[in-house]
Amino acid sequence: MKFIVIGCGRVGAQLAYRLYRQKYKVVVVDSNRNSFNRLPADFHGRTVEGEALAADTFTRAGVATAEGVAVVTNSDTMNAVIGHAIRSHYPEVKRVLVRNYDPAMREMLEAFGLQVVSSTAWGAERLQELLIDASFRAVFSAGNGEVEVYEMHVPSAWSGAPLSSLLENCSNTIVVAALTRAGRAQLPALDTKLEGGDILTVSATLEGVTALNARLNARLNARKEAA
Repeated sequence: MKFIVIGCGRVGAQLAYRLYRQKYKVVVVDSNRNSFNRLPADFHGRTVEGEALAADTFTRAGVATAEGVAVVTNSDTMNAVIGHAIRSHYPEVKRVLVRNYDPAMREMLEAFGLQVVSSTAWGAERLQELLIDASFRAVFSAGNGEVEVYEMHVPSAWSGAPLSSLLENCSNTIVVAALTRAGRAQLPALDTKLEGGDILTVSATLEGVTALNARLNARLNARKEAA
């Protein structure tokens, strides 16, 4: 498979190198040849110097035969225009991803119907999670961190309680994907009785997982106080 990375800044150079190390064919495009100096010395993919919106640049880079294109210049506006141009003129390209740096520009990028990756929004979301409470672990991030998949350990204080009691009033912010017990995963029903040591895999917003974690710990703390 061949991938094209448009923009050889820090993100573009790192992405291109990671793809190259995984044995993919990689073409890196940038208007400034000095930008290619950011690529590691052992990168042996192709580099194409040229204006990213020029038809000739697209042709030399081989956009028409690419499996996917990542547009990661340092301009959100330019990324939107380039991404839209590729989607419009090269419908055979299966995946067109664009980088977003300024969160205020995300709506504009999304208005083009583009798949947007915002390192700023995702990074802020993750830092917020860790600052608030690091006791639950995110294992997958969807979109730009608005919804993530978490693993949460069930305290022994919840043994015998139905799953529904744990999820009460959380239906709009949490979906339980799996319950793992003694190394074996299952799709739990709402009346499934919990056991201490269970691992819940949940898809949730930060608001939802924070509330769920507080509920898990509240019963544990109440048992400790009662003892």
